Amino acid sequence: MTIKDTPEEWEIRGTQTPFVGKKTSVRTDEVVMPGGAVVNRDYQVHPGSVAVLALDDADRAVVLRQYRHPVRQKLWEIPAGLLDVPGENPLHAAQRELYEEAHVKAEDWRVLADVYTTPGGCDEAVRIFLARGLSEAEGDRFAVEDEEADMELARVPVDELVRGVLAGDLHNNCLVVGVLSLVAARSGDGLDALRPAEAPWPARPFEA
Repeated sequence: MTIKDTPEEWEIRGTQTPFVGKKTSVRTDEVVMPGGAVVNRDYQVHPGSVAVLALDDADRAVVLRQYRHPVRQKLWEIPAGLLDVPGENPLHAAQRELYEEAHVKAEDWRVLADVYTTPGGCDEAVRIFLARGLSEAEGDRFAVEDEEADMELARVPVDELVRGVLAGDLHNNCLVVGVLSLVAARSGDGLDALRPAEAPWPARPFEA
């Protein structure tokens, strides 16, 4: 038995979009179940995201602390952002986010993990990159606003982040998946065996 997610699409009898927001929307599909019943399934339609676990030479990760209104908490996160342009190359988007949020560039990029954040209620797909060989970016710092104007920036040892995840002190999904994927990769075939930065991503097809 091969343990691998596979594409599949059940019949949809009808669809509506009762809400359209600035970046996302809510869709209601009438889906035919295996027994023939038709049920409504509501979900958020999302453009997709990228996130970056950026490691420096001291094995510290670049992390940000940002207010997240839906959960009423300030969360420690790794740099991340939306795929604002349909078909956008996720590597280019990740490089942009690392520059804008941390004013950092990286020489070596790999794919750590591809995840659906909440597949029971949202179609958001996130590609989490590993970035190494960090250096200060050139040019002016990106102008921040709203929640980002209150954002804190730090570099935290990976071991400390792992302890925080397992203790239940850190909750951001990209940070959790990224940090634990990093540890798993190190204990397995090594970081150089990770997928290349431009590996195919069926969930969000892109142009090289």
